[in-house]
Amino acid sequence: MPGVFLKDALVTLKESGVRITPQRHAILEYLITSHTHPTADEIYKALESDFPNMSVATVYNNLRVFQNAGLVKELTYGDASSRFDFVTHDHYHIICDECGKIVDFHHPGLEEVERLAAHVTGFKVNSHRLEVYGTCPDCGEAQNEAK
Repeated sequence: MPGVFLKDALVTLKESGVRITPQRHAILEYLITSHTHPTADEIYKALESDFPNMSVATVYNNLRVFQNAGLVKELTYGDASSRFDFVTHDHYHIICDECGKIVDFHHPGLEEVERLAAHVTGFKVNSHRLEVYGTCPDCGEAQNEAK
């Protein structure tokens, strides 16, 4: 499936007039195959051995290009670092209060929230965001071992 997402994303970029450089290709592929919602710095560190001339600024600039093309969402959750998520489908995030891990989940019934909000308020709803916070299994296990 990641190959299909990458192919479609490359087509979207080309149709937007964006030139596909090796760095763009690598950053996009990393985002699609990564399930960790990486920061720009994490993407840079993962790719720096393959692209020694690439800077963190290059990663940020390309992430902005991907955002403008509608391929990537920037996730900000109160800490200083933005995380980036490749847009495959509508989904939600559960975030660990301890380590900051972000995990995707999907619940189709939550789309009803937009319809209800629009109906009750008269707003034209553009989007919504749901975040659930807790302790991931790894951090929970570490806490139990510390007791």
